[in-house]
Amino acid sequence: MGRPTGLPFSLPVGGKLSQLTPRMATILIHRDGKTSRAGAVDPAWIEEGAGVTVWVDVGAPSAEDGLLLRDVFGFHELSVEDALSEIHHPKVETYDGYLYVILHGIDFKASEHEFATHDADFFVGPNYLVTVTDGTSRSIPETRETCERNPRVMAEGPAALAHRIIDTMVDHYRPEVDKLEERIDELETVVFESGETRATSQEILDLKRDVASLRRIILPQRDVLGRLARREFPQITEDLAYRFRDVHDHVVRLADDAMLYHDRLAAILEAHLSNVSNRLNEVMKFLTIFSVIFLPMTVLTGLYGMNVPLFHFPGGEHVQFFWILGIMAGMSALLIGLFRRSRWF
Repeated sequence: MGRPTGLPFSLPVGGKLSQLTPRMATILIHRDGKTSRAGAVDPAWIEEGAGVTVWVDVGAPSAEDGLLLRDVFGFHELSVEDALSEIHHPKVETYDGYLYVILHGIDFKASEHEFATHDADFFVGPNYLVTVTDGTSRSIPETRETCERNPRVMAEGPAALAHRIIDTMVDHYRPEVDKLEERIDELETVVFESGETRATSQEILDLKRDVASLRRIILPQRDVLGRLARREFPQITEDLAYRFRDVHDHVVRLADDAMLYHDRLAAILEAHLSNVSNRLNEVMKFLTIFSVIFLPMTVLTGLYGMNVPLFHFPGGEHVQFFWILGIMAGMSALLIGLFRRSRWF
């Protein structure tokens, strides 16, 4: 059998796959108490009893990388298809010989008012872990550096390594959520304490959209981690179940925070609209008082501005203007006195 065009692996005589080197993958192996990088995947490593723990991280997977998942590791076609797709709903499924988990990393884009997600797919086998991401995950490089510094990390096994990556992913949620909470606190101070109306409804609605995006990410992952914490799968030992329970608790708190933020923003929006309404009422009251004060003056000046004979006040022609001016001032003073007595201002 010849070598398939464009694929970075070789096939020996007899058609059996010996090694495969994915183009965008990092391969770590742990054996004899040491962790090191490898340039290719040897199928003998993933056999039970091989004494080797393998972690293959595939970033920005291509169709060629799908051959690694199907032909070397023997993953089911449906799980491989999910791993190669860009965005998929968080879930956990068990297949013959391995556990398949999809979770999302987080990246808050304030300019776009949304929490962007990054798929992280985990294939957890008896002595191997395969992770598939879009190449932008922060948790994968951090965990990889930890593994290379500390050989005991991979010595704990693939499931424990998957937990460490997931725990790091969830830890990255908190700083992003804290930034969102700070923005809500600032907006709450403006609306409630200062009573100003400079906060726009659009700002509040943008924050509500951010919170809705956060809830859309958190809630499905809470359910997935809950299943891992309940030891529903043979790959999760009792010790790992306790670890996943701790991660699940963090996600539950994040979900509770998201619900709280939603309620706070609803209250902020209601208070803001109330402030705007009160401000509008104040403006309308001022304009009404202003109009009522000047309405009699307008009528009086309109009457005396017509070319018809009207009543003349004592003193002759030269004092008529001052009579009208005095009457206007008296009417204004009377109306202002009535308004102040009624506590209109």
